[in-house]
Amino acid sequence: MSGLRSAVITFPGSNCDRDMADALEKVSGTAPFRVWHGDAALPEKLDFIALPGGFSYGDYLRSGAMAARSPIMQAVVEAAGRGVPVLGVCNGFQVLTESGLLPGALMRNAGIRFVCREVALTVENSQSLFTSGYTQGEKIIIPVAHHDGNYFADDETLDRLEGEGRVAFRYAEPVNGSARDIAGVLNAAGNVLGMMPHPERMIEAAQGGTDGRALFESAVKGLVGA
Repeated sequence: MSGLRSAVITFPGSNCDRDMADALEKVSGTAPFRVWHGDAALPEKLDFIALPGGFSYGDYLRSGAMAARSPIMQAVVEAAGRGVPVLGVCNGFQVLTESGLLPGALMRNAGIRFVCREVALTVENSQSLFTSGYTQGEKIIIPVAHHDGNYFADDETLDRLEGEGRVAFRYAEPVNGSARDIAGVLNAAGNVLGMMPHPERMIEAAQGGTDGRALFESAVKGLVGA
């Protein structure tokens, strides 16, 4: 597979941007553009944008709140509005909620403890651009590493997400206090996915597993073909 024009956004405090770039290059065969948060514009004709994990701006205030107001985010929001797929992982998921691209918010974990371990997930929607490589209800193992992964939304929003099939992944066990054990959600158009677990850390056997690889393969296949 090749030809994917992707970009990885780096914020001050990002620490998984290289992992994300490495995953995209290994799966697609094409290195992504690396974009600094202070840039005003994205590279032209992008197929895919990734907001990686990390601790933007030192993890102060609500994680991701300041990053969501970085200059580049206006271009990211505009690109998402045109239908460009956007993946946000961990801190990137927080940035997506803070920028209004996804509903809800990420709060401190229940128990106020940093959680860093592999967790079991259930694939709740295998029909999206990001998840078509999985089967409905498939159990996968993906690592988490966060202090603010407790997904919250009001009941009306949660019911709408469930009813519209926008819950992409659910924890198979309680991990951080997330409402309805939600681990990842899609926007209404299906081109924006935010998730707390790190699929980029599970794309090859040397990382201890390959359950995250199908997410990137799904997107690449859907965008540029096999």
